[in-house]
Amino acid sequence: MVTKAKTNNKSSKRPDQGPLATEFRRSRALRIVAIIAIVAVAGWILAGLFAPGPRYSLTSLPGVPAESEAFLEQVAPLVDSAITRNNRIEPLRNGEQFYQAEFTALRQAQHNIEIEAYILHKGEITRRLLDILTERARAGVQVRLTLDSLGSVSTPKSYFKALRQAGGRVEWYHSLRWDNWFMSNNRTHREMTIVDGTTAFVGGAGYADWWRYPSKHDPSWRDTVFRVEGEAVTRLQGVFVENWLESSGQILNGEQYFPRAPLNNGRTAALVVASTPSSGGSTRSRILFQMLIGAARKSIDITTPYFVPDSSMRQEMVRALGRGVRVRIIVPGNHTDHYLTRSTGRRLFGELLKAGAKIYEYDPSMIHAKIMIADGAWVVFGSTNLDNRSFGINDEVNVAALDSELGAVLTHQFDEDLSHSKEITLQHWSKRSVFERLFEWLGDIVARQQ
Repeated sequence: MVTKAKTNNKSSKRPDQGPLATEFRRSRALRIVAIIAIVAVAGWILAGLFAPGPRYSLTSLPGVPAESEAFLEQVAPLVDSAITRNNRIEPLRNGEQFYQAEFTALRQAQHNIEIEAYILHKGEITRRLLDILTERARAGVQVRLTLDSLGSVSTPKSYFKALRQAGGRVEWYHSLRWDNWFMSNNRTHREMTIVDGTTAFVGGAGYADWWRYPSKHDPSWRDTVFRVEGEAVTRLQGVFVENWLESSGQILNGEQYFPRAPLNNGRTAALVVASTPSSGGSTRSRILFQMLIGAARKSIDITTPYFVPDSSMRQEMVRALGRGVRVRIIVPGNHTDHYLTRSTGRRLFGELLKAGAKIYEYDPSMIHAKIMIADGAWVVFGSTNLDNRSFGINDEVNVAALDSELGAVLTHQFDEDLSHSKEITLQHWSKRSVFERLFEWLGDIVARQQ
């Protein structure tokens, strides 16, 4: 009986009878303060996740042709970039081309290799990459990788053991810690590889097998990476240093990282646009796209894997259409890796289709190229998608090149992709099913995070 009484006495004690809980029950003021604090924190989080970004509008349309030197000089200060001129830029189509070119350049590295990537996923491609990097590190080449801790979360740190033992360094951008959780929504979405400060590879492709090998259900992805040589490479190196510093605490400096580019390297003028969201949410990449769409007088061709343009961009496209500018857009079809984002973007087609835009869905595979061509003269390529995350949340990098020959090559490739795409007409778009419209509505709720 004594034992039973003790057991009952223990079980009757409430776990919430500590001093703080007792005071909380007694004090009405404390309960009110707690509720206000909870509401304030929840509101702060919701505002950070879903508050709209700034509106973008031009005070006036550029008064000079987009392909002119005067316009180039107008754009450069707006995106906080220096004009580089003696560049050579080459598009490399699909994984079989750009991985081969990257691996060849990496094998020839003599001094240093820098890679910043959102995606580095375990597989055959990354095995080959790490074998090359490890061999170069053993040969005395300085190898540094900055990887996004969310985009590359599937790749464990142990995967880089051999590289680290050979002297290579791997740092993780915004890995979740107690002192940076409030920045965890900001990711580095940049994809670039730099060799000896003289050659860079820039685009939207990271390192993963889906860019090179077909899977059981999907063909390999359609993408384009650009090889850049010339003065622009030193600007890209400077972009790498930004997030390397945040991740490692180290500033890279010296001639081996920033060598002087040969004067006979090429003739393409280019701007390197490093984009990091300001406290108000504005970004340089968003300004770049607004300026080029506003300046176009003949044509705008856009290929993007994730098309969720904000209202300011849609309005600028509608104004361009009103000036007689031809606007063509290629987005993924059924072979998409983000069905919700595709659905969210489809909801926005109507305004553009009514104004005369041509929108196409690519059929053969997932299309991941991120390219805009304005008036056949300007080419923008890099990591930026036409969505809210790229324009207001993520760190991005783009190269804007003024080169009509490059524009002609990429327009030809755009037309080739167009021939494998299905046009979405206004009539077809208007006949979307109730299920499709419901899914679009659900996607619209979280559009700010897409």
